[in-house]
Amino acid sequence: MSNHNSVPPRSPSSSTPPTNGSQSKIGLVPTNNVITSEGVTVRARIDPTLTVADVVRQLCVNLKIRGSPSDFALRDGNHELVTNDNLRKKIKAKVDLRLVNAPDKEAREIAEKLLLRDPKTMKLTLYSLQRYIRENEFASEFIKYNGVAQLVDIISSSQGNTLAYALTAMQNLMELDYGWASLDEAFILRVVQVLSSPQSLINVCRPATAILKKLVEADPSNAPGPQAGSSKSGPAIVPGSVYRYGFTMVFEQMRKEKSLLETIVKRLGSADTAMAHYSMMLINSLLSHASDARWEEFIAEMERFNMRKAVVRLMSQHTMEDLTSCILDFQANMLRVAYRKKSTPINLETHPSHEADLNYIWNHSKLVEEVDGNGQQLKWRKLGFDTEDVELEFNDVGVLGLECLKRFVERDPDFSKVVLEHLSRPVERRCPIAKASNEVVELLSEHWAIFAPGYSTSTTFQPFFLDFYKVHALATNFFLRMWSESGAASGDFARVVALVRSQVKLALRSENVRAWHEVDQDFLCEYRAVRDRQMKELEQEDDLLSKIPIRNLRIKIHKESYEFVRQQRIQCLLQGAWFVIALPGNAPQPRESRRPTKPWRFVRLDNSLKYLHFVDSAAKFPVRGGLEDLPERIEISAISEIATGACVPPPNVLRDYNDLPPTSPLGPSPLSFSLLSIHEEQGSLADLIAPDQSRWADWTDGLNMLRKDGGHVSSEETKGFVDALTEIGLKIKLLDLSGEMVEIPSGLTAGPPPPNTDFFFSELT
Repeated sequence: MSNHNSVPPRSPSSSTPPTNGSQSKIGLVPTNNVITSEGVTVRARIDPTLTVADVVRQLCVNLKIRGSPSDFALRDGNHELVTNDNLRKKIKAKVDLRLVNAPDKEAREIAEKLLLRDPKTMKLTLYSLQRYIRENEFASEFIKYNGVAQLVDIISSSQGNTLAYALTAMQNLMELDYGWASLDEAFILRVVQVLSSPQSLINVCRPATAILKKLVEADPSNAPGPQAGSSKSGPAIVPGSVYRYGFTMVFEQMRKEKSLLETIVKRLGSADTAMAHYSMMLINSLLSHASDARWEEFIAEMERFNMRKAVVRLMSQHTMEDLTSCILDFQANMLRVAYRKKSTPINLETHPSHEADLNYIWNHSKLVEEVDGNGQQLKWRKLGFDTEDVELEFNDVGVLGLECLKRFVERDPDFSKVVLEHLSRPVERRCPIAKASNEVVELLSEHWAIFAPGYSTSTTFQPFFLDFYKVHALATNFFLRMWSESGAASGDFARVVALVRSQVKLALRSENVRAWHEVDQDFLCEYRAVRDRQMKELEQEDDLLSKIPIRNLRIKIHKESYEFVRQQRIQCLLQGAWFVIALPGNAPQPRESRRPTKPWRFVRLDNSLKYLHFVDSAAKFPVRGGLEDLPERIEISAISEIATGACVPPPNVLRDYNDLPPTSPLGPSPLSFSLLSIHEEQGSLADLIAPDQSRWADWTDGLNMLRKDGGHVSSEETKGFVDALTEIGLKIKLLDLSGEMVEIPSGLTAGPPPPNTDFFFSELT
């Protein structure tokens, strides 16, 4: 490269001083402005067939810049490094370029400045560091020069904006899968302490929260690729791997700061949307990765600080649209919590807390243990259990059932009076209170599909589910009232259960738009009104469906249907599809200036399920199989959530392209979705509009279902498919049974044991 007075013929690149016109004397049109470190602007013509190294070398020669060309690099106005992959794009867009230090040289200089600890330059140095640390060339040299250790020392000793810049730099470094395996427990504790302090600035808490989340997820089991040396006891930790942390290591430090979880819950109500978003993501990460050893302790702490109520408050704050996906993830996580509690048996020997809960219930009943006429203990049967074996009585509802009964007792100061009133009745007229409580747990589990971990199809907020104990108390009181008002006897238990099931379905309808007072009112209905409505319902559906074996069959088929739809959605992603490139609805610049020259994007998931590969185009074209036609890619792990319905079509795009999906140019498209980055400052990684509702559902739900924790379902279409497949599968099974005239029992009981064991099996020959 040379200036316009000495450009050789057919030079691949040339430069002209800024004082001349837009074209050089030999007719070469400059493509880009290049700004040197001294602030001199040079108009240059850059040949797109050259490598970046060749362009830099020619610039250094023509501008007579001292030093080795390898010490220099090009960046655009946003400080993005110009590489061989994006050079053509920068030239075509006529982007202004800056001739700056090469990443490795910049890394060495920044590492040296951090070592000096000069207060005058520290903030500026850290600000530059957080910008460049994501680049492999920079990061490798920075790590080599012991920069990570210097950064950790600064985080340990600084405050205010200096700490904010240092934490953000560490957060950005942790995007890479190397370079931070040296972080120890002392560093984790420092981050925990920063987050625990109510006085910490928002710009300090955001990166600190993101760092803690990353450490929780950096579990050996999450390491990419096959885990060499793994065993049944878990994946082996590879020396030098950053996947050596995980929930256990982080939670051990969290236990040293008792106020951390409480502070995180309070920050869910922060006026700063990003802070609430980061806090919500950390909570979900902790819930998803909690280890078996600390699971009960963590969940108990979470309940103690009323995390559910904090999330319910977020649901009512419609301004926080970006939190929708996180809230649905939290619901899915809490469904898994409920399932685990329900499937965890009561064990009085290994869990003192179980015995303590039972003692609490018994003490508040104010009953006295007796001996019945057969000389047997009479204690828990007084509360309505069938036997004195409480572990067996809670077999179907587990710890969830025990907690619900305890909360029911806590909520009712007159619990002992209720118990005594029922005990004063003839034996056959007494309502089995404890048994009724367990049955309500089963009914609510059926209503909210608490079937198995990883199978959440809810597409809307469920505030009533997040207050499971309150709904249980309302429904159990309703059960007791229906028993009394209907004059039920011991043989009518199943009939009252049917009444309560009908009322639960009514009271919890349209959960995302109804208020609590409406639910309270529904559970105050009189017996006659409930019975009349139930009779109408029975005219429309077979009572067969309410029997326990059929309910269990439905649960099994539902899980199979969910997995089938999940695989179908992922297959759609593997096939790929065309989308319209959308614009974020909240983008500040005028929309006319942001009209894309290439409105179409083809996106395909690779076979490893780790990357979305894509290409932008001015028109659709036949895309070959594989990834040859798709030069760009987005890493799935870099996506924090899939936001929907927040993007607008490009200006005039509907007028110019007749085959684009129909949408209103005045507002966000309902068929749009955004892939939001795990880093707030990066915003959206992609903003797309699907051509139709089916494609939108395939991709939004497919991307959510791809996540390790199962994610959540966004569309009613996918939820409808799962429900429809479940119903069809159930009906096919029932047709098989009814065709054989099989009687379906309401429950299964073992017969009496054989009178003796004096028998044998002979082999037929």
